[in-house]
Amino acid sequence: MNSNGYAWEPTPERIAEANVTRLMQAAGVQTIDELRARSTQDIDWFWDLVVRDLEIPFDEPYTAVRDSSRGIEWTTWFIDGRLNVATACVDRWREETPDAPAVIHEDETGAVTTLTYAELGTAVDRCAAGLRATGIAKGDAVAVFLPMTPEAVIAAYAIAKVGALYLPLFSGFAPDAIAARLQDAQVKLVFTTDWAWRRGSRAPMKRVLDAALADCPSVTTVVVAERAGGENPARGSLDVTWEQFALPVHGPVRAEPTSAEDPLLLGYTSGTTGKPKGAVHTHAGFLVKVASEVAYEFDVRQGDVFFWVTDMGWVMGPLSTFGTHAVGATLLLYEGAPDTPGPGRLWEIVERRQVTMLGVSPTLIRALKPHGDELPAACDLSSLRVFGSTGEPWNEDPYVWLSDTVGKGRVPIINFSGGTEVGGSFLAPFVVEPIKPCSLGGPSLGMDVDVFGPGGDSVRGQLGELVCRQPWPAMTRGVWRDPERYIESYWSMYPGTWRHGDWAMVDADGQWFLFGRSDEAINVAGKRVGPAEVESALVAHPAVAEAAAVGVPDEQKGEAIWCFWTPADAAGVDVSDELRAEVGRRLGKPFTPGRVMRVDALPRTRTAKILRRAIRAAAIGADPGDLSGAENPEALDLIRKAVM
Repeated sequence: MNSNGYAWEPTPERIAEANVTRLMQAAGVQTIDELRARSTQDIDWFWDLVVRDLEIPFDEPYTAVRDSSRGIEWTTWFIDGRLNVATACVDRWREETPDAPAVIHEDETGAVTTLTYAELGTAVDRCAAGLRATGIAKGDAVAVFLPMTPEAVIAAYAIAKVGALYLPLFSGFAPDAIAARLQDAQVKLVFTTDWAWRRGSRAPMKRVLDAALADCPSVTTVVVAERAGGENPARGSLDVTWEQFALPVHGPVRAEPTSAEDPLLLGYTSGTTGKPKGAVHTHAGFLVKVASEVAYEFDVRQGDVFFWVTDMGWVMGPLSTFGTHAVGATLLLYEGAPDTPGPGRLWEIVERRQVTMLGVSPTLIRALKPHGDELPAACDLSSLRVFGSTGEPWNEDPYVWLSDTVGKGRVPIINFSGGTEVGGSFLAPFVVEPIKPCSLGGPSLGMDVDVFGPGGDSVRGQLGELVCRQPWPAMTRGVWRDPERYIESYWSMYPGTWRHGDWAMVDADGQWFLFGRSDEAINVAGKRVGPAEVESALVAHPAVAEAAAVGVPDEQKGEAIWCFWTPADAAGVDVSDELRAEVGRRLGKPFTPGRVMRVDALPRTRTAKILRRAIRAAAIGADPGDLSGAENPEALDLIRKAVM
């Protein structure tokens, strides 16, 4: 960090070569803040400029950039245009740069697979032919339950190519979490594999999916990418191997002529109540937004290697895939834990694969930092130009370590934030501007964001709600089959303005910072889960009368899940350990609670709503705030006693 308090200040050379500088020149502005302002003064002009600058290939041109005639909440984009993500991201480059690497896969054992754009194109065509032969057609939902392997990328593009709806699933989900999403989307076909690498072990996937399918009658086909050497469950009547499914093709397979507004992706995000919400994203809107972020925020271009430590089941998986390939770069997939077999593995991958853009989470850096400065210093990290980060707030110590010790002050941290339902970012810094530690810079281009105080007025220098006043191309087209929930979740607090549920603040220098969720969703190492999903696992136990799950600060994970439950029988035994294991079994190990505690009562309102925010405050020793609506505020003393 320099004497001015900034972690990054760009050199004239970095400014000159940046992709966003090219965009500034096309827009006729001199600075990134001028471009931010111009991009929201006329959003139609701006997003049309992005399409032209990135040369995003529409099969048929649009006649208007957007249509908000049904209201801002239901804005549609690139009117009358036709675009298919598979054509724009794969077929385009297999014609222009067929021998360029499109995907590199490395697993924990060091085994490597590389696909050129020509090879990726053929693999996508074979998979698309298999989907059509199976009867999958435009609008059908297809799920992908795979680790970070080439098959996950191939399947995503094949689904897009036939016009079906792509539903990615986190590879660490347990059966109940999978089943909830398959049921909601009425999925017809699922791609999976027998097992995945995780910390030197072969973690089962097919067996987990089989358990979920017992409650998913809509699924009629399971495509299994077979792997030798681990647990290989017996094949059932629904199963077909990848080799049997991916039919040989003779020449390119025609893409479904999808319109700009045809659904592409159904990304599930956990809310604070009820079942997970399915965010609907479209071919053109999602692609234009993520391409702009990979190109302008992460400064990626042809010849670069983009590597984000993530999972295809979170929005960063599709964002990384489609965004990287939209600009013709190389996507690096790593299957397994980034600290296996040792804590230097991540830096070794960067050196070995000549990574130019490395995406990490604060949790990962907090875990790697205690292993010392020697591990990154032992590797040649000179290929790195950008660090990416998202998913949770930073604290300064690991941020500065990544910037100064690992990046040696020459690699900016592009800490951006948005969400599954946003289809990208609301906030992000750019390589052409100074960046304070832990800052998110300012608004992403084309995003008319602000911070609102309690009265709905714009505030600076104080904590408030992050909002957006104008639509953007990747804005979800609603919650799947639940338009009322969409309006309630994002548009009800400030009618006509999107309220995102993040606490934000803009400092005196115009730098933006986030301070966690203003709603009750729990963010565990960048993976969001709703309290209701955790609580449903708890109350399913016969010993439990009611339960509450909250997120509390955690040094390693950002937030940890703490659970409180009341017994159905006051004389019954304490089953807290059993409940903790059950949550992990149902939702996946990453969501195993840090603590589960029995209490005699939970605080609630007079309408019987459990006061989660007050519980969280009591658990961490904070002021629970106004309790005038509480029926039994004395129950908070039970929470405080339980955590002592």
